[in-house]
Amino acid sequence: VPDTSISGKRVVRELTELIAQRGKPGMIVSDNGTELTSNAVLVWCGEARIEWHYTMPGKPTQNAFVESFNGRMRDELLNETLFMSMGHTREKIAAWADDYNTERPHSSLRTVRLQTARGADAPICPSSAASTTSGERNANRPTRVM
Repeated sequence: VPDTSISGKRVVRELTELIAQRGKPGMIVSDNGTELTSNAVLVWCGEARIEWHYTMPGKPTQNAFVESFNGRMRDELLNETLFMSMGHTREKIAAWADDYNTERPHSSLRTVRLQTARGADAPICPSSAASTTSGERNANRPTRVM
C-alpha cells in the first residue's frame, strides 16, 4: 500500500480486508515497526484471535521471505524509478506487483510462474489486488508483513 505513512489503524483495516478475501492465517510474522506494534494492532490480534510473532530487532533472517521480496523490489523498482507523485508511485508499484505475481518465472519454483504454481487467484505480492481463496488453504500458514 504505497503511502507516506501507515498507522496501526490502517494496518488493521488492510489486514481485515485481506482476511475477508483470503481467509484467516495461522500466524502473522513481522518486524517491530511502530505501525505493527501499536495498540490498534495488539487489540485487533486479540479480537481476531490471530497469533502475531515479532522478529527480534536486527535479525532480518527471521523473516527471510519478506527480506528477499523487499530486496528484489528495491533492486528492480525502487532504485530504478524516479517517482513524480503518489499517483505515479501507486501506478508503478501496481504494474511491478502484477508482473511479479503473474508474468515472471520464480527460481524457487524451478522457473515456473508464481501464478501458475499457486493458482490464478493467489497473488502473494501485497501491493497487488488481493485474491479470493479458501480460509482453510491459509489457516496454518504464517502471513508475512513487510
